[in-house]
Amino acid sequence: MKMIENQTFDMERALYGSKEIFVKDCAFDGPADGESAFKECEDVQVEHSFFNLRYPFWHDHRLKIQNSEMTSLCRAALWYSDHIEITDTKLHGIKALRECSDVKMKGCNILSPEFGWSVQTIEMKDCSAESEYFMMRSRNLHFQNVRMKGKYSFQYIENSLFESCSFDTKDAFWHAKNVTIRNSVVNGEYLAWYCENVTFENCKITGTQPLCYCKGLRLIDCQMIDADLAFERSQVDAVITTPVLSIKNPLSGRITVPAVGEIIRDIPGADAEIQVQNHTSENP
Repeated sequence: MKMIENQTFDMERALYGSKEIFVKDCAFDGPADGESAFKECEDVQVEHSFFNLRYPFWHDHRLKIQNSEMTSLCRAALWYSDHIEITDTKLHGIKALRECSDVKMKGCNILSPEFGWSVQTIEMKDCSAESEYFMMRSRNLHFQNVRMKGKYSFQYIENSLFESCSFDTKDAFWHAKNVTIRNSVVNGEYLAWYCENVTFENCKITGTQPLCYCKGLRLIDCQMIDADLAFERSQVDAVITTPVLSIKNPLSGRITVPAVGEIIRDIPGADAEIQVQNHTSENP
């Protein structure tokens, strides 16, 4: 690979169309304010570099980024690229990852509104993120030990697995399909409305009005804290290990719970069985 080391680039398309290059200890910054430094490149490795200009990695193939920093001025850093590995890197510009595929991220810090839209196949491990509309309309996500804070996360995602994660986010997993969340903490309001075939296993779920209008919803040995008006119009099978404040109009399935403050059934067809432990089954 051609080595490019200890240089500063600020011109438009500084390394456009490059192949088999190793960029180390470089800065993409300066008065020329050029965009798209690595556009249409292949087989690129970047290490210990600084990005303060827009759109650096568009339409790239086989890209590795390590120990680098993308500032808030590095907007829309990675779009339309594939076979990407990002390690120990700060991604702090808006819309940092979009329309990409086959992505692996580890040890990264993400501070990026609208991060990860329409991504196909991403593995993320040991990362932290703060974002709005995080990972919207993406598929084939596998997250391990990811800590995320924001709003409207994981909406319209499909075919995904989350393990040992912590999410502090409202309106998460809306319209999600074929998703499993395991051994995780999910704190936020209005969790997973309109989802389909979503499973929470050994999770701690906190917040008001969770899990409404769902189809094929499963909860396996989950805690539900401060959960009121839960499961409205949902098809659900749930084993809950903590008391629930209130359950409202679940349509079908079975909910097993140690205690519930109030059961509301005020519409026709809300026929799910609610089994309160040490009590008789409660049916309409």
